[in-house]
Amino acid sequence: MKMSARIFPKASIGTYLIAMALATSLPIFALVALLLGQLEDNQRSILRRETAQDATALARSVDRQLQDMATTLRLLSTSPELESNDFAAFHTRTETALRANTLFVIAVDASGQQLLNTRVDYGTTLGRTTNMAAVKAAIASGRIEASDVFQGRTSGEWVYNVTMPLQLGRVAALIITQNAKDLAKLVSTEGLPAGWSAAIVDQGGHVVASAGASSIGFGQPFDPRILPSLIESSGVYENRAVLPNTMLGYAQIPGWSWKAVIWGPVASAQASILTTWRFLIIGGIALLSVAILAAYAVARQVRTTIRSIADMANRLGRGHIVAPIDTSVIEANQVAVALSNASFDRSQTEDRLHFVMNELVHRTKNLLALAQAMMRQLAKQAGTVEEFQAAVADRLDGLSRSIELLTSEQWAGASLRRVIDIHLQAFPQAAQQIDIIGKDFMLKPEAVQNLGLTLHELATNSIKYGALSVPQGRVRLYWQNFQEGDRSEEMLRVTWEEQNGPPVKTPERSGFGTTVIKNHAAAAFSGSVQVDFLPRGLRWELTAPRRALERTASTSGTA
Repeated sequence: MKMSARIFPKASIGTYLIAMALATSLPIFALVALLLGQLEDNQRSILRRETAQDATALARSVDRQLQDMATTLRLLSTSPELESNDFAAFHTRTETALRANTLFVIAVDASGQQLLNTRVDYGTTLGRTTNMAAVKAAIASGRIEASDVFQGRTSGEWVYNVTMPLQLGRVAALIITQNAKDLAKLVSTEGLPAGWSAAIVDQGGHVVASAGASSIGFGQPFDPRILPSLIESSGVYENRAVLPNTMLGYAQIPGWSWKAVIWGPVASAQASILTTWRFLIIGGIALLSVAILAAYAVARQVRTTIRSIADMANRLGRGHIVAPIDTSVIEANQVAVALSNASFDRSQTEDRLHFVMNELVHRTKNLLALAQAMMRQLAKQAGTVEEFQAAVADRLDGLSRSIELLTSEQWAGASLRRVIDIHLQAFPQAAQQIDIIGKDFMLKPEAVQNLGLTLHELATNSIKYGALSVPQGRVRLYWQNFQEGDRSEEMLRVTWEEQNGPPVKTPERSGFGTTVIKNHAAAAFSGSVQVDFLPRGLRWELTAPRRALERTASTSGTA
């Protein structure tokens, strides 16, 4: 803290906000100045890389077209109509299949005579193919090749061929041809800087297709001074004498004799970036001035808000209930509301704490009184210290289960079924021998303790002497509502009924267990308890007003 005070002197929040604006802005301007010195070289390097990448992308696009045409030739070469020299059927099927792709198929013999041409109807008199050199080159190499661009005799258009050598009957080669203007649809300058152009150049140095500001016509020669230098698979060509202020990127179309070329003025590619940086400098200076003025204005507003919040905090510390203030800062308003809520919450918490302490004292007294009465009764009946300890431990275990359940429910009560389950967990060997029947409902906290203690005694007695002491014994625990006479109050009858156990005898003396299940239960629920030692088994029945056990909305809030 002392080190921070040495570095940052005491100053107003306005001073610190202005200093923060300067500390943020000045390094940015210094960086901009440094970047401006490196901008031209960096942008030229980026432009070279992007130019080569764009040329490669164009080459791949054309390569996919040529590969598709080659694949089509391979499929057509396996046509059964072609194998059987059924040229009419082959013409009809092929013309229909390729009509939408602007592709046409030609079959020629070894002399170059066209056997069929899907540009025209089958049976039309055909001559020799115009580009015989490409046919001979493909036959000589034994692989599929793309021709140079040429003007077709049948179509009268600039076209190019993809030729596949084939020895199948009279057919020496199968050709797919396409108009150069259809290929030009793939040659796009979209994504290139303004004023740039793109072209596909064949092996002879002629333009197959071109687009852009400096596009070249079909079949026109590309600059012969440039082509000899394009020897790599891809790259960038720059020569101020041949292409002043111009950059050219190229890429060889893999597997073919064509090249993709893009070119254009360097200035058009860099002009927008330079303009943007100049605008940033001018705009930055203006914004810095505005930021300093805004920081000062904000500082005044924040200072007033902080002082108001501090005053609220001081009054809260003195124990007052404070009302929230309204400021122009949303977060400050949230803090003000939180402080106001905290003042109310603290007051309520103090009241609640006093209530909880009083309630804790009350509950502790009740538990201690119950424990004392239980131990006095057990002490009268126990023959030895060990018996007394075991009896006390067993009853305290039952009592602790109820307390643990109430604690998990924040002393708001618990469901009857859960109370039963919690206490029967102490006797897992008898879980399959007890049938529980009745619609579940919520018990009051006091009912959880008293009924839990009663059920624990009933189960303990049954485990020792009753139906749960033998495997064939059964216990039915059930409850139901009923109306008693003319009374409008709803009553509840809870019954514990044993059968198939050892013979039942009426005990000669009343012990602690009998006192709990009979007297304590009746007194706790303002009802009556009937205990019958029947020959078939013990039957215990509690009859009490339902309100004595059930937790309602009015009682849950004060439990």
